Amino acid sequence: MIRVEVVQLLVSPAHRYAGRPADGPSAGPEDERVESVEVRRHLGLVGDRYYARPAHRDASVTLMAEENLPRDIAPSADLRHTRRNVLLRGVDVDALVGATVELDCGRGPVRFAVNRPARPCAWMDATLGPGAQRALRGKGGVRCTPLSDGVLTVGGATFRVVPADDDGPAGD
Repeated sequence: MIRVEVVQLLVSPAHRYAGRPADGPSAGPEDERVESVEVRRHLGLVGDRYYARPAHRDASVTLMAEENLPRDIAPSADLRHTRRNVLLRGVDVDALVGATVELDCGRGPVRFAVNRPARPCAWMDATLGPGAQRALRGKGGVRCTPLSDGVLTVGGATFRVVPADDDGPAGD
């Protein structure tokens, strides 16, 4: 188990980055960052655009490492630009594809299956700056399925990779 920090959480009720990046994002709330969010097993983040969508159940939550934000391109980059849900400091989530992980913000562990990379798209160059899509290749975060209910909050947390034989209380 390691200590990490949940730097930001983003719950976006609308898919704002559709169509051509040159046309700019669709209208939506100015800031979709939240201090806490409810996670529902196999459904996602309550209030998010991918919540309970069958086509997105294996990718309803995206985790990203703050260390991978391209600060040389966009010094003030955050989740509003990347459209990821959980920004973590202190763990290389991109190296965990295929693993099961737990994030505990002090209200009990929330378990996630880390399914696949969240590949950066052309929108990254539009929202972060030219070269961002290339800079984020291989480190754009991961798409996950929540395997337990719980609450995530901004601030200090613990993070662990769950051993394959662990089917504890947060298990699927």
